[in-house]
Amino acid sequence: MKKAISAKEAAAMVKDGMTIMVGGFLAAGSALNVINAIAEGPAKDLTIICNDASYPEKGSGKLIAAGKVKKLIASHIGTNPLAVEGLNNKTLEIEFVPQGTLAERVRAGGAGLGGVLTPTGLGTMIEEGKEKVVVDGKEFLLEKPLHADIAILGASVADENGNLIYRGTTNNFNPMMATAAELVIAEAKEIVPVGAIAPEQVHTPALFVDYLVQA
Repeated sequence: MKKAISAKEAAAMVKDGMTIMVGGFLAAGSALNVINAIAEGPAKDLTIICNDASYPEKGSGKLIAAGKVKKLIASHIGTNPLAVEGLNNKTLEIEFVPQGTLAERVRAGGAGLGGVLTPTGLGTMIEEGKEKVVVDGKEFLLEKPLHADIAILGASVADENGNLIYRGTTNNFNPMMATAAELVIAEAKEIVPVGAIAPEQVHTPALFVDYLVQA
């Protein structure tokens, strides 16, 4: 059986300066209880990798509101005025990454690849400081892989071994982030006995999951 822990115990694993991947999209598919516990805990100067800045009162945005985030790597921040304010007054470093590129960079990190080539971002601010590669006469940006110290995932269902299912849009970013971090914590809405999930239904195998939190 995977070690079941509380949200506070999960948050205690987060230390100053760590890089944290947060799964989901606008808090759907995010580990909300674990995020709340991190927001209330002592860890600071975090780098957060997620699709978006969510909202000030929910999801990854709550970490920004609590002053825990030093850098955010995301595809958009428009739903969180505190993130916009942090960008404008330079108290929050933000690296904008096109959504598909962000997913591919995380996937590359989990797969052990040296990066991905994409034309997305050519001729925009996204290409600044990045290497360009020409393949068959066509120019691409080399986007380097992303890794994290901890990935915090929000699952719909987990079994006691840590096999995970994500329903609907909660599937966003969670499966690939599970492969790209040193430590993986999954917060599941429902935890069922081993054998209750058919093998072909599993989105993230237990191999990748270190700890389970009951939502």
